[in-house]
Amino acid sequence: MPDLLIELFSEEIPARMQGKAADDLKKLVTNGLVDAGLTYASAGVFSTPRRLVLAIEGLLAESPEVREERRGPKVGAPEKALEGFLRGAGVAREDLVEREEKKGAFYFATIVKSGRPAADIIAEVLEGAIRNFPWPKSMRWGTGSLKWVRPLHSIIALLSDETGSTVVPVDIDGITSGNSTQGHRFMAPGAFSVTGFDDYAAKLKAANVILEPSERQDIIWQDATNQAFAQGLEVVEDQGLLVEVAGLVEWPVVLMGDIAEDFMELPPEVLQTSMKEHQKFFSVRDPKSGKIVKFITVANRETKDNGATILAGNQKVLFARLSDAKFFWENDLRVANAGMEPWLDSLSNVTFHNKLGSQKERIDRIAALARELAPVVGADADLAEQAARVAKADLSSEMVYEFPELQGLMGRYYATAAGLPADVAEAAEAHYSPLGPSDDVPTSPVSVAVALADKLDLLTGFWAIDEKPTGSKDPFALRRAALGVIRLVLENGVRMELSSVVKKADFSHAENQDGVSGPTAGEYLPSLLSFFHDRLKVFLKDQGIRHDVIDACLAMAGNDDLVLLVNRATALSALLKTDDGENLLQGFKRANNMLSQAEEKDGVEYSYGADVKFAEDGAEKALFAALDTAEAKITPAMQVEDFAAAMGEMAALRAPIDAFAKNVQVNSDNEIIRRNRLNLLSRIRTICLSVADLTKIEG
Repeated sequence: MPDLLIELFSEEIPARMQGKAADDLKKLVTNGLVDAGLTYASAGVFSTPRRLVLAIEGLLAESPEVREERRGPKVGAPEKALEGFLRGAGVAREDLVEREEKKGAFYFATIVKSGRPAADIIAEVLEGAIRNFPWPKSMRWGTGSLKWVRPLHSIIALLSDETGSTVVPVDIDGITSGNSTQGHRFMAPGAFSVTGFDDYAAKLKAANVILEPSERQDIIWQDATNQAFAQGLEVVEDQGLLVEVAGLVEWPVVLMGDIAEDFMELPPEVLQTSMKEHQKFFSVRDPKSGKIVKFITVANRETKDNGATILAGNQKVLFARLSDAKFFWENDLRVANAGMEPWLDSLSNVTFHNKLGSQKERIDRIAALARELAPVVGADADLAEQAARVAKADLSSEMVYEFPELQGLMGRYYATAAGLPADVAEAAEAHYSPLGPSDDVPTSPVSVAVALADKLDLLTGFWAIDEKPTGSKDPFALRRAALGVIRLVLENGVRMELSSVVKKADFSHAENQDGVSGPTAGEYLPSLLSFFHDRLKVFLKDQGIRHDVIDACLAMAGNDDLVLLVNRATALSALLKTDDGENLLQGFKRANNMLSQAEEKDGVEYSYGADVKFAEDGAEKALFAALDTAEAKITPAMQVEDFAAAMGEMAALRAPIDAFAKNVQVNSDNEIIRRNRLNLLSRIRTICLSVADLTKIEG
């Protein structure tokens, strides 16, 4: 069985596109081959800045013969109908057979599609893949119609087996497939021919091209960390930058350079961000001082001077870049030292949303809400309001304008420089958190108050103007904000009623999508609470709590107190994972179903209370006693929100309920006894439903 090698050799492919492009090439080609009947054993893809490579092993030499039986018209049908069938099937009249079926005799034709050589199929599939390749951006060049991310120079399409190799003929706008490629642009620019993938990979490495991206990443990281370690330093880990840099070079050569002393006073994050964004440099840190003292750059070639010229050029460019950063930093410090008022004033000219006002108006709302929330989270109200008013001041700074990803972080530096309290400075950075499911959650009370106010203002604002997430569209990251509120509340044990907090938000000026005044908080509150509950279900699912368990707890009072809700759901989930809990659930459902049917039949609700004096059976009397005991313990446990204890007492009802169901006939001939037993079932239902709505539990 032959192997297939495909290489598409071009000018440099942007690093951010290489990984997806390699996957797209594999998908387009392999799917096309399989659809045409050519199966294979395995396929692998590789990418460098100048080439996409697909290697397929164990490919069929030709597609298998396909036989299809097609039913035609009835025997005796008009001649024209028969002729049309013969043309469509591509067979002669003598090739037809008659077969009797339930609806009569029909003509049948067997259509045979002969197998095709692999080379013919590959040529068609590869041309289609190249012409329809899904580049995010592409270009045309010369006089051809082909569009590619950068000019395509050559194509390898090679079938090989133990007897030799054969070029699959492909011609696209004058680019003809062959068996040759080129090595490194500078170190080995000559062309060479190959006979298969193993020969191709070996010759590429000899020509200073490392084909596998992960191998280039390993070389870069190992050399960088070794050079840093030799000087008692450490490289700041950045996996995204590592992947990107590995996509910029075919033969990585790691060089470590110095940062001028002029820039040592810049915050480490500024140095790191500037070098990463502008130069694609790794930062090298002194673990003792925490300062960024050197940088790592990755060249694409070896030089006679061991990279000295390259390093000198990079250091010269870096000096200019960091001079800009230093200029921004010094200008910003002057404003911060003056109290940041110019920044705060300028935010009144920055529109947050055309229906929600300016950033300054939003800050005013956040500050008011943070003051309201401060007592709830244990923060000082004055500090919480002060922190909210300066938390977004850095949005007007020159540094954040240049590097938006530093917002919040620079706010902390500037608040510190302005002499503001440490809690206020911390909140300037922490109020954006958490940004994702794995991000750290603020724990300082002032930071928690501002972070909650920020996210709740965002959510209530967009609900007020009726711009909610739809499907996969969430342009304002409202799902992330809701998850942030959930994590802030749960991980800090914040006891608050979301409905009360939402009602305190003032959006009376907001307009909805139709340009009319938006709804009041009371009008959009049910929808917003439902949104929070949906996000909570997703969050708790990852912790092993089922949706139906959460629904059972949502049906209870206080479902806008997330801590109360989750504590109840956690206890119920733990109960249902035990045998007692599962059997209790089944006993409850039997009792509830029997009671519901009797109430529907009799037209009354059995909730008057059962009397033990009418109990006849020992199991019946035992259930009375068990319910008395359970209720005496469950009621105080629920009052102090000890859900685990309440669930445990409820689980103890399993045995007496089972015994009652087994030994006692509810529908007694004696109507008084029957009604008393139905009222006893009602008591079971009432006690169980006081803990959670077990009717919502599946199973």
